[in-house]
Amino acid sequence: MDGAVDDDLWLAIGDPTRRRIIDLLLAEGEGTATSLSQQLPVTRQAVAKHLTVLDRADLVEGYQQGREKRYRLDDVQLARAAAQLTEVGDAWDARLQRITRIAEAIEQRGDG
Repeated sequence: MDGAVDDDLWLAIGDPTRRRIIDLLLAEGEGTATSLSQQLPVTRQAVAKHLTVLDRADLVEGYQQGREKRYRLDDVQLARAAAQLTEVGDAWDARLQRITRIAEAIEQRGDG
């Protein structure tokens, strides 16, 4: 892994409500704090705060439509998050393989 993991991005994604908002936006294409809150066990105000966090991490784009602010996912940033997740997973797989090899070597020597 090249160390390019964006902590702000993962802090935004780390919250289960924000991940559910991302899922809803993926399924529906876009939404408002009101429309999203109707599908979540939190208030519209809480959803608006979560959307602000996602917006700061560039995961969503907000735009005015009449009196409402609508949000949609930023595909580029979402793809970047997915790539980082793959990198992290690959790094942990490599670590676990090294641990397995060390444990097997210890077992073969009879030290364990």
